[in-house]
Amino acid sequence: MKTTPSASSLMSRENLYFLVLAALLLLVFPVLLDAFRLNLVGKYLTYAFVAVGLVLCWGKGGILSLGQGVFFGLGGYCMAMFLKLEASSPEATASQSTPGIPDFMDWNQVTELPWFWQPFHSFSFTLIAVVMVPVILAFIIGVAMFKRRVGGVYFAIITQAIAAILTILIIGQQGFTGGANGITDLRTLMGWDIRSNEAKTVLYFVTSGLLLACVLLARHVLGSKLGRILVAMRDQEDRVRFSGYDVASFKVFVFCLAAALSGIGGALFTLQVGFMSPSFVGIVPSIEMVIFCAVGGRHSLLGAVYGALLVNAAKTGFSESFPELWLYAMGALFIAVVLAFPNGIAGLYQRYLMPLEKRMLGGLGKAANTPPTAAARRMEETP
Repeated sequence: MKTTPSASSLMSRENLYFLVLAALLLLVFPVLLDAFRLNLVGKYLTYAFVAVGLVLCWGKGGILSLGQGVFFGLGGYCMAMFLKLEASSPEATASQSTPGIPDFMDWNQVTELPWFWQPFHSFSFTLIAVVMVPVILAFIIGVAMFKRRVGGVYFAIITQAIAAILTILIIGQQGFTGGANGITDLRTLMGWDIRSNEAKTVLYFVTSGLLLACVLLARHVLGSKLGRILVAMRDQEDRVRFSGYDVASFKVFVFCLAAALSGIGGALFTLQVGFMSPSFVGIVPSIEMVIFCAVGGRHSLLGAVYGALLVNAAKTGFSESFPELWLYAMGALFIAVVLAFPNGIAGLYQRYLMPLEKRMLGGLGKAANTPPTAAARRMEETP
C-alpha cells in the first residue's frame, strides 16, 4: 500500500532546504567571494525580498502585481533621504548658497528643506517609514481595487501604470527628489563609512540575516490558516467568498505584506550601493522582479531567493558583454519559463530531482531492512 509523506517529514525536508540556503549565504559565499563579489551578492539579495513577497501575493494569493518596484523604490528613497540629510550638515554644505540642505536642492534654487524631508533627520523614523510608507500606499491601492473586485490582468495593468506615474513624478520634481539622477553620493550611516569593505561585509550579513528572517515569517504565514485561505482564494475565490470570508481584506493584507518586504529590500539596496534613483522604480525593474520570482518558482519561497540570485548574476555577466541585448534576453527568459517551466527552478527540482532522491533513499532503506541471506546467517553464527 502506497503511503503519503507525513507533515513532519515534509517539514523536516523544508527545514533542511532552509538550512542549506542559510549555510550558503552565511558561510559559503563569505568564504569564497572577495569583498566586491560579496557586495554584488548582497545587492542581489535585496531583490530577493521582493521575490519572496511576490510568492505570497502572486504565487499563493493569485495577485499579480507589475508595480513592486514602486514599493522597493519607496523604501529605498526613505533610507536615501536619511543618508542624504546626514551628509548635508551645515558644516559639510557651507559652500552652498543655502547650507544644510541636499546639494541637488541648492542647484535647483530651493532655499528651505521641504516639510516632508524634515522627519528623516531621525533614524528611528526612517526605519518605520521604510516599512510603513510602502504599506500605506499598498493599503490605499488594495482597498480601492479589491473592494471593487478588480483583479487579474486589470490589477496588473493598474499597478504597472502606478509605477510609470511615480517614475514621472520623481523625475519631474527634481528639486525635491534629485530627478532622473536620484539621490546620490551617500557615504555614511550615522558616521559609519558604508563604502569600506568592512561595512560592505557587515551589510551583506545584515541583509542575509533579515532575508532569512523574512523567509521564516513567510513560511509561518503560509503554514497558518491564512496561508490556506490565500491558496483557496487563488483557486476558488467565489467559493471562499460564499463561505463567509472577506476576500478583499485578505487580499489587502497579503498585498501590504509584500509591499513591506519590498520596502525593506529597497532600503537595504540603498545602503549596499550608496544611491537610489527612479530607474529602480519604473515598469522595467518591476517586470524584472516578477521574472526573478517566476524563474525561481512562484510557489516556492526558497526558489524565489535562488531565482533572484541566478537571474541577477546572469544579468551582470550578460549585460557586460551584450548590454543592448539584455532586455530582449530577459523577455525571452520570461516567455520560456512561462511556457516550458511554469513552476520555475523549484518545479524542475520537484519534477526531476526529487523523485531521484526518493528512489535513492528508498533503495538505501530497502537495503537496510533486507533480511540476511542464509550464507550471511551462517557467517554470523560461526564463532
